[in-house]
Amino acid sequence: MNPPTTAPPTKRAWLSRRRLLFGAGFVGVTGAIGAAYTRLVEPGWLEVTHRTVQLGPKEADPIRVLHISDLHASGYVSLEFIAKAIQLGLAAKPRLICLTGDFITGHFPRMADYAEVLGVLSKAAPTFACLGNHDGGVYSGRPERFRAPNHAEVRQLLERSGVMCLQNEPADFVVGNRRLRLVGVGDLWSRELRAEEAFARVPPDSATLLLMHNPDGKDAVADFNWHLALCGHTHGGQLRLPWLGTPFAPVRDHRYVAGLNRWRDRWIFTTRGVGNLHGVRFNCRPEVSLLTLT
Repeated sequence: MNPPTTAPPTKRAWLSRRRLLFGAGFVGVTGAIGAAYTRLVEPGWLEVTHRTVQLGPKEADPIRVLHISDLHASGYVSLEFIAKAIQLGLAAKPRLICLTGDFITGHFPRMADYAEVLGVLSKAAPTFACLGNHDGGVYSGRPERFRAPNHAEVRQLLERSGVMCLQNEPADFVVGNRRLRLVGVGDLWSRELRAEEAFARVPPDSATLLLMHNPDGKDAVADFNWHLALCGHTHGGQLRLPWLGTPFAPVRDHRYVAGLNRWRDRWIFTTRGVGNLHGVRFNCRPEVSLLTLT
């Protein structure tokens, strides 16, 4: 009896296998390129954006505001990169600078150097800040988080930098014939957003700019006087996926993940931020934001 033989593959089967191997190779190469782009290219590809918002009486002088958020100084986000973002923003000669939290991710050992980097801002224009969930407190103080049980380290950083930290308190800003009331609130996730305390000395008729790390805090401040909220926290979603949008954005209301958006009779602006977590971004470049208040 002759041994059984295996018939040679037909030309069609051979072509099918070749296409399969080619397809698998293409997917693998595409995935590798995408991963490299997500980690090596986009996190460092800063974008400077410009927007105009009407705030206050029409006869008041316009004010250019530099808004920077989510610097996240860490092993993934260097001080050199943060300094580059600051210089891009200062090139527009802002008259007011607002920082909306998350200055660090975990313990950052170069705080003295960091203070020098941030100090450039306060030397250029009055600079105000609020704190984020990574800057110390209930959220970041958990052992599985970032081990920052209080704000002392970040508040000392801001003080050494000449930046005024507004933690549930107001401050006045006056330039030319323009007068603004700024209000900074504590972080929502850290359970430190105390609206009544923050707005206790805010007249109902004042043009008010709100510094609030997390845009989800809007409901907590809904009954108080403010006209434009500057927010961060979301990183714009950090990964903006085709068809899926921003599934990883750390907010309930995804309408305010990024950009200038209307809420009731007010405006909320959420910047995509400068830094990131875990060193990745996709379809969501880091942002240095300039707003002209007219």
